[in-house]
Amino acid sequence: MKRSGTADLPLHTGRVPQWLYERMASVGREIIRAVVMEYGTSGVLSRLADPFWFQTLGCVMGMDWHSSGITPSVLGSLKQAVNPLFGELGLWICGGKGKHSLQTPRELTEFASRTGCDGDALVTASRLSAKVDNTCIDDGFQLYHHSFIVSRTGEWAVIQQGMNRAAAYARRYHWHSANVGSFIDDPHTAVIGENRGVIMNLSDSQATGNREGIVSFLRLHPDAQRTELRHLSFGSSHAVPPSLVDSKRLGAVLTLAYDRQYTRFVDALLHPGIGPRTVQALALISEVIYGQPSRFSDPARFTFAHGGKDGHPFPVPLTVYDENISVLRDAVSRARLGRTEKLRGLKILSAMARRIEEQRDPFANVERVIARERNLSKFYGGRTVGGPVGSGRKKYGVEQLSLFAPEGEA
Repeated sequence: MKRSGTADLPLHTGRVPQWLYERMASVGREIIRAVVMEYGTSGVLSRLADPFWFQTLGCVMGMDWHSSGITPSVLGSLKQAVNPLFGELGLWICGGKGKHSLQTPRELTEFASRTGCDGDALVTASRLSAKVDNTCIDDGFQLYHHSFIVSRTGEWAVIQQGMNRAAAYARRYHWHSANVGSFIDDPHTAVIGENRGVIMNLSDSQATGNREGIVSFLRLHPDAQRTELRHLSFGSSHAVPPSLVDSKRLGAVLTLAYDRQYTRFVDALLHPGIGPRTVQALALISEVIYGQPSRFSDPARFTFAHGGKDGHPFPVPLTVYDENISVLRDAVSRARLGRTEKLRGLKILSAMARRIEEQRDPFANVERVIARERNLSKFYGGRTVGGPVGSGRKKYGVEQLSLFAPEGEA
């Protein structure tokens, strides 16, 4: 198997608090609706099969930016939000974590009976993808999560995750039906996980001889799929290292949000009077919807939309989060009625940020941005799994410092 992505996902314990889970479902619903409007169901499935985009989505939702928990929490909230809108979106999410993964065959069979899709083929794809990742790849990771996302036309994506308790890491595997010519020759869109030495991988095209004699259903035609090798590398520290954030891209977003020359234009595009902090988050959300794959090489940058539930890089700003959900929901709802100006405004935000990158050198000082966000967190309704950020007097000073790196320090 040729990998198209690798990343380190440290195992984190704990549950997603309800106040965050509900917001994740709300913002996830509107992002998926917007992507379907712009790119169709295939556009959603191809993005879910991209490990960088998936990680970015989890970051912009306010999850722990690098933990194993991104996988079940994002897919769980999407399942809750997307399935009731099947008539509109044409997407259905089956399976999940633990015992929910075992329900995937039944859920796919029921889905097929309603849509006319080939249920046997879908169930076989689900079982084979799990068999390959759990049995053919002897990498020390035991699967505990399996999600199967399918469209009304039968196109699908699989996202599953394995756990290695001894190493305290998780590995995530991505599949997309558009990329699968064979389940036994290089089938993955991506395998996510830190390289921990030599492994036995019977899905590698070089292991043809070793596979002879394996159960007959694995003897399929040997069409090899090749994808570009990409890397995600996360350490176990909860803090967001500035080195993992593209400071120029973040600086462009901050320029768009805080430079007064853009204020009137943004007001005209979206809602009059929305604050710069909301614009900062909306610019990052718009990139999740409209950005190209090359824009997701630094998923940690997207935590600067809504922070993280563990307080890194800063607490989740609930007032900002709620305003963004409102703006996004309004834009998508208007677009469904044929009034696309608000949704087009979000698209322009992403384009404007890219233009700023090209025309300027707006390198952000990531540490100062984090300090400012934490300093002002209580005024944005900041909250973590430990509770609300304490109230108190405003601390002047940090937020008045330039958020951009002085010339020569970028």
